[in-house]
Amino acid sequence: MNTKLNKSDFILLGIIIGVTSLLNVWQYYVYGNDLLEFIVDIPTYIIMACIAIGLFMYWLLPNFLLKNTNYFLFINLAIVILTVTGFIENLAGYWSCENDCRTYPVWHRALLDGLFAGADNVGIPLGILLTKKFYESQTQVVKIQKQQKENELKLLRSQLDPHFLFNNLNTLDALIDSNADKAKEYINRLSLIYRYLIQTKDAEVMELSEEMNLADNYMFLIQTRFGDDYSFHINKNIDLLNKFLPTGAIQALLENVVKHNKAGGENKVHTSIDVDENWLTVTNNKLKFAAPKDSLGTGLINLKARYQLLSKEIPKIEESETEFKISIPIIKLSN
Repeated sequence: MNTKLNKSDFILLGIIIGVTSLLNVWQYYVYGNDLLEFIVDIPTYIIMACIAIGLFMYWLLPNFLLKNTNYFLFINLAIVILTVTGFIENLAGYWSCENDCRTYPVWHRALLDGLFAGADNVGIPLGILLTKKFYESQTQVVKIQKQQKENELKLLRSQLDPHFLFNNLNTLDALIDSNADKAKEYINRLSLIYRYLIQTKDAEVMELSEEMNLADNYMFLIQTRFGDDYSFHINKNIDLLNKFLPTGAIQALLENVVKHNKAGGENKVHTSIDVDENWLTVTNNKLKFAAPKDSLGTGLINLKARYQLLSKEIPKIEESETEFKISIPIIKLSN
């Protein structure tokens, strides 16, 4: 749940505090309070309430309840925030009544009154804001999950694309007549790809090593079909243990390379795959080619949507006139 306040949160908070302030003004008017109490008490309430809510939403909740759960620290710091802000408000109210601050209640009574005052002032607006945030987060989760199901269906359809199978069968037909040994290898690699796609169709993520094996088989098919028009270089001098990617992510990136660059003759496409501790980057030179309008956008949107469910990071794209680079985060699952 994202606790940072957006525009609608500020509007809602302003309405709540505004209505509460107007009710206080009316109460002060009915009871005939002095002008000094109006001038001091109402602004002090607004300032202390905003400070307390800001501390809860931007510091306390994110750091001690959502990211790193520490109930002991959270409860104690919450009590401190409510007590301090409530104490300041009570002290201002005591002074505005022209009382001698030296006669203010003893410290333990003053702190207890401050805690109750802080909880009373912050409880309702904070509760409403958190309810709104929780509802928004749940709505977003449902929306993303629905999109994920649609993406999974699109991904499965693209993986089992009849054009992909048709092209590979044509390549295989040519190999059988010209190079029987390579045809056997081609059949083996193609079967490994389909076996992997079928076995992992329900998996959200797969080990990076398995995804790299899929990429190796897929690159073999591309290079066998197109010859030296497409070349690939892999740099992965890291430990692949406990590193994961969304299932089929590398395949989708390699498909984009072929789909958006029509190699042939002197026009070669050189692609590098660089893997470090946190990112996998695919870089290729660009050839002028009118690619399908929605293919790249849809593929990247689908990949970003999957990453929203799996990681705090999302894919990064860098593009120039001569080069296209996309980096996808490597996911590390905690035990």
